[in-house]
Amino acid sequence: MTVKLTASVLAIAAVSASAAFARDNVQVAGSSTVLPYASIVAEAFGENFDFPTPVVESGGSSAGLKRFCEGVGENTIDVANASRKIKDKEIKACAEAGVTDIIEVRIGYDGIVFASQIDGPAYTEFQPVDIFNGLAAKVVKDGALVENTHKQWADFNADLPAADIAAFIPGTKHGTREVFEEKVLVEGCKEAGAFDLYMAANGGDKKAAGKACYEVRTDGVSVDIDGDYTETLARVDANPNGIGVFGLAFYENNTDTLKVATMGGVAPSTESISTGEYPVSRPLFFYVKKAHIGVIPGLKEYAEFFVSEEIAGSDGPLSEYGLVSDPELEATQAAVADEKTMMEGM
Repeated sequence: MTVKLTASVLAIAAVSASAAFARDNVQVAGSSTVLPYASIVAEAFGENFDFPTPVVESGGSSAGLKRFCEGVGENTIDVANASRKIKDKEIKACAEAGVTDIIEVRIGYDGIVFASQIDGPAYTEFQPVDIFNGLAAKVVKDGALVENTHKQWADFNADLPAADIAAFIPGTKHGTREVFEEKVLVEGCKEAGAFDLYMAANGGDKKAAGKACYEVRTDGVSVDIDGDYTETLARVDANPNGIGVFGLAFYENNTDTLKVATMGGVAPSTESISTGEYPVSRPLFFYVKKAHIGVIPGLKEYAEFFVSEEIAGSDGPLSEYGLVSDPELEATQAAVADEKTMMEGM
């Protein structure tokens, strides 16, 4: 143990000149969606390996990646959890701070679900266009874009309940928000005809039109939740008509108080996500700082343990909490074992 600790001290000193001693535990932060999975893995890792239990924090994908990209050394985190891929601008920020070797690890898939009080209205006819018409800042009326004044879901779709629109959606720092924007708002924007109108207004600029589709109401009907899913749950609990956006795993752990909405006529489940039938799903990741491998004790072992068949496989404990196993898990395992960085995959 003394020899291993001494080696770690020397290694971290080489990475960070200000380091006096090496941390003896892995530090993780990021996505609230990945949080429950990472917490399960961290606890099992601490119980099964001769390393301390990793410290896992939440805060959202963007916040976790920002911390990850602060630099290299024991005063920075080792792993960033994310419910979306790292962005080019984040890779650039990492590189500018000296984080040049990043290992991307896809752990599986998750679905974004819409859920309401178990005794509340039944939202069983949602399409992306309904979410857009309910929550978008502007909607289409008589071929033009106008301010959204819809009060109830039935105002624009008679198949939906005559219930006041009240939605609690992830704040902009959450990876879930980006998937919500891209796979729900933009799709609904296109179906409603708003995308084409935005294109015309922006000289055919698709990027600008897509960004305009992301804009949501600011009149209190659509509420950004910057905290984790427990805050969203509290808001739904307090509003009989409220509907919240959650990860599948969180919903499945709260079926005693929530009921899920269908999207495109499909109910979210592990099976419907794995087959691609459920339209609002996304891959989940964590990112490892390669410079910390061999420096922070247990870092590589933690990453390998996370994506092992017995943990992330279809029969592993993570699947019991809603994670859809990655069909290419074996390739991910090999990439982690080989410490293959993102640049090497290009």
